Amino acid sequence: MLDSAPTVTIRPSTEADVPAMLEIYSYHIQHGLGPFDVEPLHPEELKRRRKAMLKRRLPHLVAEMDGVVAGYAYAAPFRKRPAYRYTVEHSIYVHKDAQGHGIGRRLLPALIEACAAAGARQMVAVVDSANLPSLRLHVACGFVQAGVLHSVGFKFGRWADSVFLQRALGPADTEPPDDHNGGTVQAGD
Repeated sequence: MLDSAPTVTIRPSTEADVPAMLEIYSYHIQHGLGPFDVEPLHPEELKRRRKAMLKRRLPHLVAEMDGVVAGYAYAAPFRKRPAYRYTVEHSIYVHKDAQGHGIGRRLLPALIEACAAAGARQMVAVVDSANLPSLRLHVACGFVQAGVLHSVGFKFGRWADSVFLQRALGPADTEPPDDHNGGTVQAGD
């Protein structure tokens, strides 16, 4: 799978990518600091989640390295309440054999751009405080620390802190958002 100078392509995910994404995610559940899930996902659940994001016109991307899915990233609504509709939370997962090859550094900027194009004004990341590579990646891509929730997860026999990072998109909060009908959202909307 790995080459000294691999060709990396970022593209929208397809349903055919689900088995590769499931393999990547399952590894991170069992060994990684990212997801707080403790049981592997069923393929139908991953398909359902992917379709739900696409239905909301949110990006769901994969990175191919020399034609093989080496990672994926997606954005989801930050919270369900309508006032949060311009804020997304995202996740990035890289195949264990592709880590250290710049996959995250290719996926995250593409995801930022796609979220801004979709009308999001803020992106939020929630990262385990021990996941230094992910924290460094987010800072390199313009995220700033917004807070820490201490000891909110318990995995691998230890308490885990969640670091919240945030990045403004497009005009952020300097102007009202687009209402997608040729105008802007007004007070009370």
